[in-house]
Amino acid sequence: MPIESSRKPVEASPARIAPLAVLPLFLNLQNRRAVVIGNSEAAAWKAELLAAAGADLLQLQNWQAGDLAGAVLVVADIDGLDECAALQAACHAARALCCIIDKPAFCDVQFGAIVNRSPVVIGISTAGAAPVLAQAVRRRIETALPLALGAWAAAAKALRGRIAALLPDKAARRSFWGRFAEQAFTRPLPDAAEILALAEPAETTAGEVTLVGAGPGDAELLTLKAMRALQAADVILFDDLVSDDVLELARREAKRLLVGKRGRRASCKQDDINALMIKLARQGKNVVRLKSGDPMIFGRAGEEIEALRAAGIPVRVVPGVTAALAAAAELGVSLTHRQAAHSVRFVTGHSRQGALPADIDWRGLADPETTLMFYMGGRTAPEIARRLIAEGLSPDMPVVALASVSRPGRQLWHGSLGVLLAGPALSDAEGPVLLGIGAVFSAAFRLAQTSAAPDHPTGLAAALPATPRSAA
Repeated sequence: MPIESSRKPVEASPARIAPLAVLPLFLNLQNRRAVVIGNSEAAAWKAELLAAAGADLLQLQNWQAGDLAGAVLVVADIDGLDECAALQAACHAARALCCIIDKPAFCDVQFGAIVNRSPVVIGISTAGAAPVLAQAVRRRIETALPLALGAWAAAAKALRGRIAALLPDKAARRSFWGRFAEQAFTRPLPDAAEILALAEPAETTAGEVTLVGAGPGDAELLTLKAMRALQAADVILFDDLVSDDVLELARREAKRLLVGKRGRRASCKQDDINALMIKLARQGKNVVRLKSGDPMIFGRAGEEIEALRAAGIPVRVVPGVTAALAAAAELGVSLTHRQAAHSVRFVTGHSRQGALPADIDWRGLADPETTLMFYMGGRTAPEIARRLIAEGLSPDMPVVALASVSRPGRQLWHGSLGVLLAGPALSDAEGPVLLGIGAVFSAAFRLAQTSAAPDHPTGLAAALPATPRSAA
């Protein structure tokens, strides 16, 4: 009995995808005929692409309809609308796709920008509207994808059958491939045995912790490794000083926990942070401990690494741009300019109790050819100046103080060690204050006095609140 088709109205489902200018497809050309017509550089480049895709390539300067027999794709760099129309008709008669370079009206397909991590291949198209924009997109994707990604994809293909046998349950297989894919962005390709170890039951699979340097605030200062770690994280434990722009680059599904430590504010205890990292890693989580600046510069990374290793938790470190280096870049100052300094020293501006550490070698620091960068020195700045002057450093030695380095609200004061001794209100600044002391900053003062633009990228901009002007 024939089945009658329904004539009743059917409610349309909401659109699952916005309109597409073109449909991205991927064409298998292995051992299949492709024809390239023309002797221009553009035609030669297309021939190189087709050969890289494994095509059985025929290159011609002039063509006849018989040359197209058996071809899957024909690419040509020709002029003249009549010849273009004739070639397109001949391609269609031969059941071949036609692409005439820079002639969209005569193209069944178009070449886009390509990111090659074969067997992972990414094509980018603007439907001919802006090829230069497609290339810009390609460059950004290139920086985000590790070179080893193709090797991971090839390994997945080789091991797919063994994984299916090891994990007959579909949900378990999905979980495995999820872990596999995340690791492809954060580590080199391990051997097959290590990959198969990922197929162990979730309760026996330990997680790991990555200490990531978020830099001073500007998200564009993140390293590629830092971005990949953020994109692979299950949980992110972040400091109070980490900017929102940096957090926006993290994986959307990642759980974010603020474990900030700020002076004169309620803070998480370091032991609690260590315990939380260990607990989450033992649950199989990929944990990112996101720290402002560089984890290894006054970031308590040493304590965290020791605790994690003692608990048997794998731990990696991704360095970041520390505030002193970001400040030097903003000011256009070399911290080790050979005419002014033979060394640079990073010094903490306060101890656990909030005062200066009692065991600082002030005599060693009071070297006129050493650049000093004091971290978190806002409240202790006058005492720093007093101790350095007492050890013989000139009161005329240039000083800069910065808060919110690399951020839109950056604040800056500049003067001399003698003026710093008088006690400018650096502690009123928003965020920790970085002090730079040394002869290398004298050139920055001259630039500040001659720069017409207050927001000149290498100049010295707005002063900190309630601070005196530089004694130039």
